[in-house]
Amino acid sequence: MKTYARPVKAMHWIVALVVGATLLGGLTLGLLGFEGVTDAFGAAGRDAIYEYHKTGGLIIFALMLLRIFFRRRHGKPAYDPPIADWERRLSGWVQYALYAALVAMPVIGWAATDALDYPVEFFSWDLPQAIPKSESAGNLLYEVHETLGWAIVGLLGLHIGGALRHLILKRDQVFRRMWPI
Repeated sequence: MKTYARPVKAMHWIVALVVGATLLGGLTLGLLGFEGVTDAFGAAGRDAIYEYHKTGGLIIFALMLLRIFFRRRHGKPAYDPPIADWERRLSGWVQYALYAALVAMPVIGWAATDALDYPVEFFSWDLPQAIPKSESAGNLLYEVHETLGWAIVGLLGLHIGGALRHLILKRDQVFRRMWPI
């Protein structure tokens, strides 16, 4: 059975964990809003969720750049046995869309945060402002950030659904190509 190289597998699962945690924070912020998060978690809890959501985004950005490097260096193993052409094309489209979204999402979030003159935090460090303050640009960028977040949720659903289809229904070796063991 052909599998991905160990560094590629490690990056996949590390990114999956960080994306899951960061999405959970983002969904909490998006669904409850500023006031709702403050009511539910207090000001200190709200600030911690914002800080770790921003930190998670920056970590995802760095990890995705590393992941792209590892993927280009180590390649992608052939499907063994081969899968249907439509499955290969769909999985490739979903994978590339996820890569693009996970690189773009933190950049757009950073720009939106900067434009609204809020701090971009990496743990407890405030990063320098990258773009000038603009309320209209910031609000537009936050809308794009939110829409992209929902797109990532949908893409993850397709990705995980496809993996489970191969594991449970087809019982082929596709899932095991990325499994860390």
